[in-house]
Amino acid sequence: MNTEGPRTPAADGAPRTEALGALAARSAERTESERRLPVDVVEALRDAGFARHLVPARWGGTDGTYTTLLHAVAEIGESCASTAWNAAVHAILGRMVSHLPDKGLAEVWGTGAGADELLAASIAPSGHVTRTADGYRLSGTWSFASGVDHAAWVLLGALTPEREYRFFLVPRTRCRVLDTWDNVGLAGTGSNAVALDDVPVPHHLTCTQADLMAGSVETGPAKVPFKAVNGLTFVAPALGAARSALRASAARMASKTEITGGAARANPAVQTALARAGAEIDAAQLLLERAAAVADRGATGALERARAPRDFAYAAELLASAVDRLFRTGGARTQTATDPVQRAWRDVNCAAGHAVLQFGSTVGTFSTHLMDGEHHHA
Repeated sequence: MNTEGPRTPAADGAPRTEALGALAARSAERTESERRLPVDVVEALRDAGFARHLVPARWGGTDGTYTTLLHAVAEIGESCASTAWNAAVHAILGRMVSHLPDKGLAEVWGTGAGADELLAASIAPSGHVTRTADGYRLSGTWSFASGVDHAAWVLLGALTPEREYRFFLVPRTRCRVLDTWDNVGLAGTGSNAVALDDVPVPHHLTCTQADLMAGSVETGPAKVPFKAVNGLTFVAPALGAARSALRASAARMASKTEITGGAARANPAVQTALARAGAEIDAAQLLLERAAAVADRGATGALERARAPRDFAYAAELLASAVDRLFRTGGARTQTATDPVQRAWRDVNCAAGHAVLQFGSTVGTFSTHLMDGEHHHA
């Protein structure tokens, strides 16, 4: 609970990353072992301003940009990918919840921690919905709600009796958190399941999936089609983790002696691996920066809507290729349980496995646009 008033973002509106990054790095092993962010890391994340970054200014938020968020999340990802993942999730949920009616937004951001309130979500449709006089009632189980242990609200996706896809915002106190998260990658995100037993949700705490996908708000970061930015949430932490793996690999190879007695730094295979991984990481970053910049300037026509999901998925493939290469090049030393390259390898491959980042699911829309649509260059 914020008892000290709203956090003040950095002068440029960016989340403040220095203190959070340092703490996340020191806490990385503890974060993994506890399978959730430690409380002090959560509070540092809140203090940094991630939760408020995409919240509209009229509700006390930063009205920030996606480019700024990309760089801030990636920077934290260099210290701890799990912390970066939760930072990105808490941030994008400010954009998503912005689609609630004003009465709902006042309930969420007008009390408690205000725009710094932490939100969790499980948006794939699940559970069971019934109608009531003033809204709905929800029951069932929803999976993979990252950061739910520390959230005040949980956004859940479900189909109404009329088969309308809606999102429902529920107080965390009305949910049972199920201890289900025990993954090898992004182990500290606390992406547990939640269960609800006939919980009432008034209409002002719901919105349609169609409105959220379209970006149906008047101004601010939420006035962007969701597919133009959604993948950024999941690939930005991987970008930071891959950069940290490259740095750790280069440092090791700079002083390593091979079994032949030669210096690893002089080995063409090592040089090639570092150069290729660096190029893949740079290429991924350039794709992500373009997508974020396009969203920030509101250029979200047919080409941009088709291209962004492709670019997010391809960037994830590039980052996974880079850490795979570094992991193999490092040999047995890289495979120790606490090695930073090994951790990045697990985290990046876990992120790349997210449903939003599956390249095959993006090709139809993009290739159809190429074959049938108008060609614009952004």
